[in-house]
Amino acid sequence: MNLWNKLMCYSRRHSPWLFHMNSGSCNGCDIELVASLTPRYDAEQLGVRLEGSPRHADILCITGPVTHNAVSAIKTVYDQVLGPKAVIAIGSCPATTNVFIDSRTLDGPLNKHIPVDVYVPGCPPRPDAIIQGVAKAAEILAARGNNPPSTEIVIAETPAEVQP
Repeated sequence: MNLWNKLMCYSRRHSPWLFHMNSGSCNGCDIELVASLTPRYDAEQLGVRLEGSPRHADILCITGPVTHNAVSAIKTVYDQVLGPKAVIAIGSCPATTNVFIDSRTLDGPLNKHIPVDVYVPGCPPRPDAIIQGVAKAAEILAARGNNPPSTEIVIAETPAEVQP
């Protein structure tokens, strides 16, 4: 690996930029994702930044069950994120469709449509679990370098309760 690739891997590990996409959720996971960036949890001190464009992001964060209407948008946004990239499924809905499992408006779990690298379980997951999932995705990005994505799946563990 040459010096440029080493520098890029270091940057991806220490400063992951996220793009958030809601695929039809109740907004519980969205609120927790934004809460992880607030001063209480302060993910920004770790270099995590929420980006407004998928073309500038390293990690794609998807919340909510995958609806029929959202499938094409998810695939379009996934293709717009430049490689190497990682995908985080935040909450139980994109992983298993949760309580909406037999709904006619859903088109299965997220990994049916795009490869998912990290699952953050919970309904909604706690902000510290989301930060841990982002850290795992950043490790995957750094290890991946400029190689194509593998089929490795990581489940972020829910950390112990944090005392205020």
